Amino acid sequence: MTPDPAGPPGPSLRTEALEELLVERGLVDRAVLDGFVRTYEQDVGPLNGATVVARAWTDPGYRAWLLYDGTAAIASLGFTGPQGEHMVVLEQTADVHHVVVCTLCSCYPWPVLGLPPSWYKDPAYRARVVREPRTVLAEMGLDVPRERRIEVWDSSAEVRYLTLPRRPAGTAGLPAEELAALVTRDAIVGVAEVAAR
Repeated sequence: MTPDPAGPPGPSLRTEALEELLVERGLVDRAVLDGFVRTYEQDVGPLNGATVVARAWTDPGYRAWLLYDGTAAIASLGFTGPQGEHMVVLEQTADVHHVVVCTLCSCYPWPVLGLPPSWYKDPAYRARVVREPRTVLAEMGLDVPRERRIEVWDSSAEVRYLTLPRRPAGTAGLPAEELAALVTRDAIVGVAEVAAR
């Protein structure tokens, strides 16, 4: 057998082949798989978190509730489920920048942000962001001014942290839907800030 000069197939091709094999053998129902994918792409994911942030930016009463009882305020928008039983929201300010990590594994607020990104689960991020957060954030593209204190919050099985990013300047007249489109998962974890487009 001659080796393929193009190398082994990439992850997406291997995943597709595995799915076809499982469906062909009757071990998995394609409709069920499609339902899982649709759920994590459309119903569970960063868009949920962006919706929460935009609501807090446009509704002072909701913002106060979110910071007081994140779990209940988030649940009021229909975002509940495993990995979201107890969520604490930390407000980014001009004086303090919050960043979230899970040093033990990858505890993450799935109902609000979907599946955790690979960098969040990486042992290097989990260890370094606690010891040298300013350096790690700079490496990820976020330069936090020296006068702004950085606080690192360690999520666990008991509590998951997320941040309420600062609203970017120049967005005062935007409706919640347009504001939500500006918010990224990384900004809610605290490794980025929200920028006006």
